[in-house]
Amino acid sequence: MNAPRRNDYPPRRATLACLLGVAALVLAWRAVDLQLMHKQFLQGQGDARYLRTVTVAAHRGMITDRRDEPLAISTPVDSVWANPQLLLEAPGRHAALAKLLNLNARQLHDYLQARAEREFVYLKRRVSPDLAQQVMALNAPGVALQREYRRYYPAGEVTAQLLGFTGVDDTGQEGLELAFDNWLQGKEGAKRVIKDRLGRVIEDVESLRAPRPGRDLRLSVDKRIQYLAYRELKSALAGHRAQSGSAVVLDAHNGEVLAMVNLPAYNPNNLDEARGASLRNRAVTDSFEPGSTIKPFTIAAALEAGLYRADTPVDTAPGFFRVGGKNIRDLHNYGRIDVAGVIQKSSNVGAARIALSLPPERLWRTFSGAGLGQVTGSGFPGEVSGVLRPYQKWQEIERATLAFGYGLSVTLLQLAQGYSVLANDGVLKPVSFISGAHAEPRAVLSPATAQSVRAMMERVTGEGGTALLARVPGYRVAGKTGTVRKLTKHGYSEDRYLSLFAGMAPASRPRLVMAVMINEPAGEQYYGGQVAAPVFARVMAGALRLLNVAPDDLESLKVAGLDSSIMARAVSGDGE
Repeated sequence: MNAPRRNDYPPRRATLACLLGVAALVLAWRAVDLQLMHKQFLQGQGDARYLRTVTVAAHRGMITDRRDEPLAISTPVDSVWANPQLLLEAPGRHAALAKLLNLNARQLHDYLQARAEREFVYLKRRVSPDLAQQVMALNAPGVALQREYRRYYPAGEVTAQLLGFTGVDDTGQEGLELAFDNWLQGKEGAKRVIKDRLGRVIEDVESLRAPRPGRDLRLSVDKRIQYLAYRELKSALAGHRAQSGSAVVLDAHNGEVLAMVNLPAYNPNNLDEARGASLRNRAVTDSFEPGSTIKPFTIAAALEAGLYRADTPVDTAPGFFRVGGKNIRDLHNYGRIDVAGVIQKSSNVGAARIALSLPPERLWRTFSGAGLGQVTGSGFPGEVSGVLRPYQKWQEIERATLAFGYGLSVTLLQLAQGYSVLANDGVLKPVSFISGAHAEPRAVLSPATAQSVRAMMERVTGEGGTALLARVPGYRVAGKTGTVRKLTKHGYSEDRYLSLFAGMAPASRPRLVMAVMINEPAGEQYYGGQVAAPVFARVMAGALRLLNVAPDDLESLKVAGLDSSIMARAVSGDGE
């Protein structure tokens, strides 16, 4: 075969050069076309794949007590999210990722598969920093972190039902977190970012809207008194093997809530073990018959009517009498006593006889004026009104039993607010959870009536009274006990009780009002003077010292405690 001649190559080279030149011209034209004619379209397509608008979390406002001690704060945490489309392409990573997030691998796959058309799904919200680091170390495609905020409650279960808690989206779910959610909640911001093919942010492009943090909320609650009430209530429940209990402390001067405690409680920082019953703020959501704690208001109605004075005699012999086919009884036959003695001895017969001698409207006006059977207006979510039927519907037996606290129902907060009327010389000051937020007060009793009833209530904590264990050394205490048989489907129980005490100190010029309720104490002691009064005494003693309230009973400071004979009668429950 002959070798090709040299003059055969030039035409081929020319042809090849032409083809390459044409290709170069086509590529150059295409480049110009893309850069100039289709630039906006291509830029949009690129941005659609890598430029994203993401939200910027805003932290929730802090809740503090009246002394600016933090009660609820928001701390930054990370949440794990994924792009299902990308993560499904790496099934080999599912098992390790699921194990870290405490999930089932199969469930994780099914979860992603069901959301395959999305680009963003949460895998686990608010994880610990260590876990977040471990998740990112897997380098699983499509998995990334997003900064959020988690609510933390420094006081734990001490303020649980009062503050409530927030949900996964940092919105209020219960308690004051829910009541003031609009105030506390921040407003998310927005920014444009560039993400890589795995969905991770690699560059911030621009800020579209700055996040607006929530506003702080300063409560009227005093964290020190809250702890004190929690400790003493918990001790009482354990000592008497009670089912539950609540305590409320009010500032008598302005109606502010200084403490509100409920037990059993829960840890708001870990809701996994929280139960429905423990979530309730029983002091505002549960109503009960107040029993003998209502008697001061019955006496107040009698004084307001002008038919009785503190020394007016009332015949309670022989210790019972019959109304509407029902017997009303006292624990003992107290015989002929005065009106003050009706409160001191806690005489059902005396209170009923007084109530039946009054116009029904007078009794109803006094009860309702003190806020009994009505919502307090505190704004707490789930607050109930209790029950106080219109006086036009009262039967004679109902008039009699209302006098000693059966046939109506109140909340513990209502009871405390009612006692604040007696503490404030007849003026009702609406309760508030916010420091400095005071609604318009209104007079519901004459100052003389309130002062007279307060003086009678002092005798309850003196010799011959039912609440010797409510005494506070150095201070005069006015209050009233209550021991209420619980209503069941078979009628009033013979062995299930509510133990109550409500009172104020210093009685000469009350600064604090407190109400205590202990539900179903077990054992031999169940009277309010035995179970609830000691809680009042210990909390009140500590609170008065914390607030630097001057003593008004210097003589009692000379006594290191109560003498043995008084203590013995107090423990026996004599007189209630």
